[in-house]
Amino acid sequence: MKKLFEKIIEGVLACSGFVTSITIVLIILFLFSEALGLFNSRVIEEGYVLALNKDNKVSELTPAQIKDVFDEEITNWNEVGGQDMPIRLFRLEDITQYYTEEELGAAYEHAGVKITELVERTPGIIAFVPQQFIVRPDSVHLLQDNTISVKDVFAGAEWFPTAIPAAQFGFLPLITGTLWVSLFAILIALPFGLSVAIYMSEVANSRIRNLLKPIIELLSGIPSVVYGFFGLIVIVPFIQKVFNLPVGESGLAGSIVLAIMALPTIITVTEDAMRNCPRAMREASLALGASQWQTIYKVVIPYSVSGITSGVVLGIGRAIGETMAVLMVTGNAAVIPHTILEPLRTIPATIAAELGEAPAGGAHYEALFLLGVVLFFISLLINFTVEAVSARKR
Repeated sequence: MKKLFEKIIEGVLACSGFVTSITIVLIILFLFSEALGLFNSRVIEEGYVLALNKDNKVSELTPAQIKDVFDEEITNWNEVGGQDMPIRLFRLEDITQYYTEEELGAAYEHAGVKITELVERTPGIIAFVPQQFIVRPDSVHLLQDNTISVKDVFAGAEWFPTAIPAAQFGFLPLITGTLWVSLFAILIALPFGLSVAIYMSEVANSRIRNLLKPIIELLSGIPSVVYGFFGLIVIVPFIQKVFNLPVGESGLAGSIVLAIMALPTIITVTEDAMRNCPRAMREASLALGASQWQTIYKVVIPYSVSGITSGVVLGIGRAIGETMAVLMVTGNAAVIPHTILEPLRTIPATIAAELGEAPAGGAHYEALFLLGVVLFFISLLINFTVEAVSARKR
């Protein structure tokens, strides 16, 4: 009976591990399947076209160029490889500036004919209109509508997913913002976390240790939004005053908040790893004439490097994946930061802020899933890097 019970328990544990592994694989496959659909989406909004005059020789524009044209930052066709003539923008709502209601018809039934005529007789025009309003496609020149490319996404410097007529899905500002904040958060948290862990494990007496440990562990239970409020009320004004900035919401504010959030994890895991170092190894080091600090540096830390690595990885994971606190204190500006004192936006904050507003199955929706894939690979790369460093030290 006992052996049967053990077999049942063994089977349950095996099934649990199998189901967990399958679930993780399915989540990753779902993430990738939703994300990769972005590269099948068209640059121009679905159902619309960009119509040019027949004499205009420009056949293709990048998403960034389309945005600059409609933002009137590019005003002449020679700036995009065309003839020397000014660009005339036309959107559907501009039609009443060219035709009366009588010409268009009571139900705008003549709008397609009139728009096509306007494009035919206006050399420098670029018309962003529904495709069905171009009634004679052969008499105009339709701009080539390519699919969104990998280069436009990963090398794009603008994140503007609701831009019309061509959305901008440049990941560069979000990736750099995430790396900036995470890097400085770890640079702040790691020395403090390691120092506190060494103090609690090797220096502090049992009374102080028993007092500090519950307090530090309590910090990990505080909701992230509370850390965000603390950063918004205390850290942001402090940074603004110290560095004489126009606004205190910046990458540095996000890094400090994330460092505080990562500290409990780093301290707890590292301290437990150090306390697991055998007492005999400490006594042997001291017996050979090493001081207490030499023992810590030469014996305890090398022995505990695996646990310290785990604490660092968990702390980095907390920093990279955090959303609400970062969203509240970093300024939420999707621009490439040049210093840590500038406002920025991270990948998790972008996903949290925009996923609820993105139409399911659309390009914006798929771009957010692709951001999740990028975040997955960043975390994976950091984990492999830390493991490689710790393996070399061992």
